[in-house]
Amino acid sequence: MPEELNPQAAAAVARLRKWAVTEGNKIFAWGTPGDFKRCQVFYKGKMPDRMIDGWCANLHRLATGANPGSAPAELAAKRRGKG
Repeated sequence: MPEELNPQAAAAVARLRKWAVTEGNKIFAWGTPGDFKRCQVFYKGKMPDRMIDGWCANLHRLATGANPGSAPAELAAKRRGKG
């Protein structure tokens, strides 16, 4: 986390990270094939379309530590031909 974050911003990032790996994972099943698409579908109509890809990419990185399509389970599924 960047050191220049103020305490309130740092707390907000911590809450978002916690949500992404708990409640968000129940909705999107992060790290599995189709997780990014599930996120896009979920947020369609809930925020401007131009923001959805970036938002879902950020959530994906928070939850898995990897960019969309690059989480270890997703890469393994692609190698098996399931992604």
